[in-house]
Amino acid sequence: MTATTDSRDRRPRRTTRRRVADAGRKEELLRQAEDIILSEGFTAVTMDDLAQRLGCSKATLYSLAPTKEQLVLAVTRAFFRESAAEIERAVAAEPDPRQRIRVYLAGVGTAMRRHSHAFYDDMVGYEPTARIYRRNSETAASRVHELIDDGVRAGVFRAVNGQFAAQVVAVAIDSVQSGTLLDATGLTAGDAFSELGDLLIDGLSSA
Repeated sequence: MTATTDSRDRRPRRTTRRRVADAGRKEELLRQAEDIILSEGFTAVTMDDLAQRLGCSKATLYSLAPTKEQLVLAVTRAFFRESAAEIERAVAAEPDPRQRIRVYLAGVGTAMRRHSHAFYDDMVGYEPTARIYRRNSETAASRVHELIDDGVRAGVFRAVNGQFAAQVVAVAIDSVQSGTLLDATGLTAGDAFSELGDLLIDGLSSA
C-alpha cells in the first residue's frame, strides 16, 4: 500500500515562537507610531509617512489598524490608559493622604510631557479623539474628588465641596494642556502642577 501525503501538511506552520515574534514586532511598531503621533500630531501625518519612517510596509502598518483614523484612536486610547496606570501606581505607593493629590497631579504633568501642543490641538479638534479626551478628563476630575474625600475622611482635609474643587482642577489641567495657562504665567507644565498641588493642599488642609 502506498502512503499518501495530505497536501495541507506541506503548508508552513506558524510556531508559537513566530506568533510571539510577530506580536512583539507589532507592539514595537505601535509604540513607535505612538511616539511620532504624540510628538507631531496626526493631521499632517499620512500612513505613507509612517510606513517609511517606521521602516515597514503599508501592509504591515495596516495590520496594526485598518485605517489611519483607527490607528489614531488606538494611539490616543493607549496614551491615556498607560498614563492612568502609571499615575495610579505612584498614588498607591504614597501613604500620606495629603500628598496623594500632589503625586496625582505630578503624574498628570509627567504624562503631558509625552505629547505636544500639536497633538493636543489635533485631539480636541477631531470628534472621536475629543470624546476620548473628555471621558478621561471626567475620570481625572472624579479621581481628584475621591482623593479629596479620602483626605477628609482621614481628617487631614477640611470638609469642602469636593466636586467643585475637582472641576477646578480639571479646568486647570485642560488650560495647561492647551498651553493657555503656561503662556499666561510663563510656567512649565511641571511647575504649574506643583503650584496647583500646593494650592490644593494649603486650601484643603484642616490644620
